[in-house]
This record gives sequence, structure tokens and C-alpha cells, in this order.
Amino acid sequence: MKIAVYCSAKDSIPAEYLALGDAFGAWLGEQGHTLVYGGATGGLMSRTSKAAKAHGARVIGVIPSRIKAAGRLAEHCDELIEVANMSERKQRMRDEAEIIVCLPGSYGTLDEMMDATSSAIVGEHHKPTFVLNYKGFYDALRQQISHMQLLGFIPAQQSYEPVFVNTLEGLYSEINNINNKS
Repeated sequence: MKIAVYCSAKDSIPAEYLALGDAFGAWLGEQGHTLVYGGATGGLMSRTSKAAKAHGARVIGVIPSRIKAAGRLAEHCDELIEVANMSERKQRMRDEAEIIVCLPGSYGTLDEMMDATSSAIVGEHHKPTFVLNYKGFYDALRQQISHMQLLGFIPAQQSYEPVFVNTLEGLYSEINNINNKS
């Protein structure tokens, strides 16, 4: 399966988060999946993509021209798709993927996660989105979602919502469940 991964591009994050990228990337390759990611260097992006490639995954990078021009182009992609900007990157990654996975990250990761969710709500895609809530990383976001539901901004019964999982093993199980249904 083609799996888009949204995640941090920062190297200065705690080592245990970088190790998540190593583990998830290795699993992607071992399971024969294709990684679709941002095509740039840094943080979880580099760690996930390098581990995926080292373990046999096909790696597709989708990189905006500005990031490429800044010298942040990853060298290990099997296929590199250059796009004009971040909006096109989100769209192209979503289009390429069958499943979306959000690892810990910052503004860009949140933007990608919300874009995938809102575009699914309006029917642009029906691809499952999984969010790794490692050590409660996204607990505050989950509280905010609950708050918005309580106030009626988000319906209690949604047609689409991301699935939060707390461990890599839980994430693997969710992906395997989708893979087994195909």
C-alpha cells in the first residue's frame, strides 16, 4: 500500500521521537509498503524515509520548489515529484496515498492532518487517517476536538475522523486491518 506520512522535519527533537521514525520506516519496508512523504531532509522525515528505503520500501518524495532550492532535497527517493508550493504538496501526497499517517510534528504536520481530515469530510477522499499519539503527544489536540464537539462545532457523529492510536503496534494493527480488507 502507498502510505503518506506527515511528521516533523526538525532534528532538535528528543531522540525517542527520532527512533519512532526509524521503527516506522523499517516496518513500512519490511511489510512491502510504499512511503509517500515530503521529499525533504530533517527530523522524522529523514529518519522514516531512510529506514523505509533501507528495509526495501519504495520511497516517493513530494517536495515544493522552495524547499528544494533551500538545499533540503532528500537523495534517496525512488521517485521525486516537485510541486510549486505546500498546498500542492498536501494535495499530491493525499492523491498518491491510500492511507495517511501522522507522526508527531509541528505546524506543518497539524496543517497536513487538518487538511486531510477536512477534505475527507467534504467528500474529496475516503482514505483512512491514523494519528500516532505517542506518549500523549496529541492529547491536547484530542481535548480541543472534544471541546469543539461539546459546543456543537463538530457533530458528535462524524462521517469521517482521524483514528488516534497510542503505540506503533496499534498503528501497525490498524494499517494491517485496512490492508487485509483490500
